[in-house]
Amino acid sequence: MNWSPLRRLRTWWSRRTLRFRTSAVATAVALVGFGVLAHFGVGLMSWLLVESVDAELNGKVEVAARQVATGTPPREVAGGEVRVLDTSGVPVDSLPDPRLGRSNISELKSGEGVVEWSADGPARGLYRWVGTVVPDPAGDPRLVLGGAHLIGHSDTVRSAGRALALGSIIAAGAVGVATWLVVRRSLRPVERMRVAAVRLPEGRRLPVPAADDELRALAEALNEMLARRDGDTEWLRRFTGDAAHELRNPVASIRAQAEVAVVHPDPELAQETLQDIAAEAQRMSELVDGLLALARAESGSQPPQQPIELGSAVRAAADRANLRGGRPRVQVTAPTGSVVILAGAAEVATVLDNVIGNALRHARALVRVSLLPAAESVRLVVDDDGPGIPAEHRTRVFDRFHRVQPDRARRTGGAGLGLALVAEAVRGRGGSVHAAESPEGGARIEIRWPLPGPLRPAPRGG
Repeated sequence: MNWSPLRRLRTWWSRRTLRFRTSAVATAVALVGFGVLAHFGVGLMSWLLVESVDAELNGKVEVAARQVATGTPPREVAGGEVRVLDTSGVPVDSLPDPRLGRSNISELKSGEGVVEWSADGPARGLYRWVGTVVPDPAGDPRLVLGGAHLIGHSDTVRSAGRALALGSIIAAGAVGVATWLVVRRSLRPVERMRVAAVRLPEGRRLPVPAADDELRALAEALNEMLARRDGDTEWLRRFTGDAAHELRNPVASIRAQAEVAVVHPDPELAQETLQDIAAEAQRMSELVDGLLALARAESGSQPPQQPIELGSAVRAAADRANLRGGRPRVQVTAPTGSVVILAGAAEVATVLDNVIGNALRHARALVRVSLLPAAESVRLVVDDDGPGIPAEHRTRVFDRFHRVQPDRARRTGGAGLGLALVAEAVRGRGGSVHAAESPEGGARIEIRWPLPGPLRPAPRGG
């Protein structure tokens, strides 16, 4: 079977407007419905016409049947619309054979009426017969019939059928036009809402209708979409501006030093310049890596979670920091038992390296990492004895590119992205992070991870 015409029809139908499709479906359904009603209406009219004839014929048949039963000769009873036959269909009233078939005779004997087509004589056309069986005085059964010509029955039924068919078409057309107008009027607020959404300036929202209907739900959904759009736009604008601002300094430094080296081709100066350029390039590479990692964390594209033994991960991060040499050394306080969280291995390592590295950059002589499991979560506390974080900066220190002191990044190598990356990674796993003051007077960064249900340690009894 070739389905291409059907496929083309579906394609054509899918490209029509909602008003057209709704109106077309309503018109088709109305046409079918009115057509069925017209068909039953014609059948009802035909039945009523036949019933009116049957009522008259049944009265005549009853009178004739009583006469036959009392002994009146059939030839005196018959005449006009009354006939007397035997049960085999042979006339006993000395009149011509009505030419009724065996099936018709059986139906008439059972009390049912029949309609026959008469092609002879003045009564040409449809003929209605009804009958009943009565015994004559001798005990012989006689079939008493009443018959009448259904004058104008066919013409009446045909005319009624045409009128009802035409009325059905007109009514279906009226339903289609009414549906078109109603759908058009119903969609007018949606069209106004669409135009308003296109022209709506950033930060503005669509008015929400007072009625609790589909239009209100649509307006609320569009407002949510606009809020996400504005949030994404603002995030992209801020991210682009911050990245451009942060990359401007190393790029400008590399360019300036390269221009100096070109103007003053001194071998000793060139060697020093290359070292500075390499340092700036390394700083720019770390900045770009941090930006990419933060962008992935903020977009929600996290690696698949797996059980991570946090105590081992903390000790490994401290060992990595201590292997780089220098002072201070990182001290770890962790329970001997297993503390398991659900996260990505590389993700946890990045969080630990960033938070420990941040403490090492600002500490004087002490960095302490403490792991404190509880009933439903585990706390990771990193304390240092550095200058600390002022109270007004503690909520903003996890924003990207935020620095407590503007020149701290160049002196310490930080780009203002480490703690922002820590916050995004921890919050993405349902945890929390905040800054406070450590008992040593420096900064405290506290991270709280939720423990998986089956792996939560049982609370100790009092």
